[in-house]
Amino acid sequence: MGKRVSGLSFYHRKKKVNVGLIKEVAVWVAEILLTILGTVILVSFFGFQVSVVGPSMSPTLENGEKILVNRFVYRLFEPKRNDLVVFSPNGNARSHYYVRRVIGLPGDTIQIKDGEVYVNGELFQEQVDVETVGNALAAENEVVVDEDEYFVLGDNRNNSEDSRYVSIGNVKRDYITGKAWMIVYPWNRIGLLK
Repeated sequence: MGKRVSGLSFYHRKKKVNVGLIKEVAVWVAEILLTILGTVILVSFFGFQVSVVGPSMSPTLENGEKILVNRFVYRLFEPKRNDLVVFSPNGNARSHYYVRRVIGLPGDTIQIKDGEVYVNGELFQEQVDVETVGNALAAENEVVVDEDEYFVLGDNRNNSEDSRYVSIGNVKRDYITGKAWMIVYPWNRIGLLK
């Protein structure tokens, strides 16, 4: 009898399928897709992304950085002192968005004396390090904030177009789009804003 030669075989071996591994991969894929879907829904309904234009908020925010804006929070609450608000200057929808820090609330009186900001006659307690103001402009005399307005300043006080300028003035509540809450680009600066 001749020896059987190994080689071609027309019989297929059944391969064992690792069902546990397939289930684990499917769960991971489902979790990733749900996270992406949840993020898209959150950003679509509650926020949006804008780019920072100019040095007005340096060093808190730098020119070209991308931030997420929470547009839902101000439907429930009013802006607070030290919030970073995103607004359209004078309601101009064709302008880029401005990001500035709320200093004066409705009914407040703001004045800049000797480079320092005073709210209702008291020295304003800054939450970030800022330079003394070199030019008070319109805030050299007392500025009264009306009931539907906010007085805002950039953190880079000597290089910021803000409520001190007649072209901006006090920001009407209707012009505020939302609250800046997170840097998303560049990657080394990702984080929540204060």
